[in-house]
Amino acid sequence: MNRKIRTQYFNAITFLCLFYCNLAFPQLNPYQAVEAPTPPSSMNGGEWGEMIQVRMDSQGNVYVLHRCFKVVLGDPNVAPGHSDGLSANCFGRWSVHPPVLKFSASGEYLDSFGAGLVGRPHGFSVDHQGNMWITDVSLVEGEMGAVVLKLSPSGELLMTLGTPGVVGESESRFNRPSSVAVAPNGDIYVADGEGPNNRIVMFTPAGQYVGEWGTTGSGPGQFSTPHDIVIDSRGQIFIGDRGNNRVQLFQADGTFIKDWRNFGRPSGIYLNRETDTLYVTDSTSNAENNPGINRGIYIGSALTGEVSYFIPDPDLHLADQTRISGASGITSNADDSVIYAADVAPRQLRKYQKR
Repeated sequence: MNRKIRTQYFNAITFLCLFYCNLAFPQLNPYQAVEAPTPPSSMNGGEWGEMIQVRMDSQGNVYVLHRCFKVVLGDPNVAPGHSDGLSANCFGRWSVHPPVLKFSASGEYLDSFGAGLVGRPHGFSVDHQGNMWITDVSLVEGEMGAVVLKLSPSGELLMTLGTPGVVGESESRFNRPSSVAVAPNGDIYVADGEGPNNRIVMFTPAGQYVGEWGTTGSGPGQFSTPHDIVIDSRGQIFIGDRGNNRVQLFQADGTFIKDWRNFGRPSGIYLNRETDTLYVTDSTSNAENNPGINRGIYIGSALTGEVSYFIPDPDLHLADQTRISGASGITSNADDSVIYAADVAPRQLRKYQKR
């Protein structure tokens, strides 16, 4: 092979490698970690407890949903210093602490909401009117849990979906509602997926039952722990189907569209309707559980399903030694220049800025 042919061959191979590598793998991480908000010193000495979700409103304010600062340490199946991710709640002496903390875009603490209303916070969203929606996966028989709560921007309880303290699978009963999302027209979608139900339930803006879809399984429209739910600019429903290692897409009426399996094992998802950017967090993959996939934040297109960027879990090196680490909650600002990640077991709020 002469020199000219060798050079042409090398250039062709290089081009193909770059082309296919860019298709197969996320690009380099363009985000850098910066200082994130912390609770005021009057709350738990200014240290986070176990948090589960983070969202932003239209003004850029940041809302953190957490389990009332309670932390349970010592589980051998999690990284040293991490909570167990299973036992924190807002009962007993923790009930006086608010599960929702609000910060300005600059990180200033502004307000808190929901003290005494939630036993074990799980899902959270802020709708287009600034109302806060919380799912409670606790169960105090006949009193608290297994519900979705709607709070006004000032924290007033406006609506309860489900029957407090009673589980089931009906129009008025959930088992463990994992997440909630509100469409621009006000329609409400609840992922009833932290227990055995594995379904998505639809309600009118007034809270009237409309319908539902989903059964337990791995086929189209079936679920294994639908853990988070968001809605895009076209009204399509995105479900983080964690147990099946995929994101499923549906029309507003529950008609299956497709699924994507290149966003890791979804614990939390967020969709920026302004830019159609999809964020998916994977906090549980390792060599035994979804092998070959790294824990971290996957960032890509909600239109094409292509993954563009990947932010690795800060404790990625411990993935094979621990059950859970990294973020279960995720959000961004309007232009995707700032990302917040809520870490359950590591008990921290992370903030990233795009370089």
